[in-house]
Amino acid sequence: MRTVVYPAVLDDAENGEKGYYTVEFPDVPGAISEGHGLADALYNAEQTLGLALYDVTNSELPKPTPLNEVIDFCKEKYPNAHVYPVATDLDAAAKEVKPVMVKKNTRIPGKLAQQAEAAGINFSETLKEALERKLAHN
Repeated sequence: MRTVVYPAVLDDAENGEKGYYTVEFPDVPGAISEGHGLADALYNAEQTLGLALYDVTNSELPKPTPLNEVIDFCKEKYPNAHVYPVATDLDAAAKEVKPVMVKKNTRIPGKLAQQAEAAGINFSETLKEALERKLAHN
């Protein structure tokens, strides 16, 4: 299990709706989330953090800023913000990520491959269609 913890800044002053939090991680640019209420915001923050870092190697992970430094920074710049440590399991996050497309190698008879190529058949599309038909009948 690869668990990481980063400080998250939760602020409900930005959008004008009390209790609707924007969540940012100062150490992980682009990891931005939101939520209605603290529970929803923190749950979404954990998910966002995992998705932002699941494929980053341990040596490339950003160094977390100490919590007290983030709190001190927020007191001046975001006086209504709350700072919480957010933990996430990067291995679990990686298991949740489904790649849009994957490459699969397969073997078919050479003569069949030549005939299909001569006919201009798209191998990937044909395999996709065959798998969809097979799964529909299961």
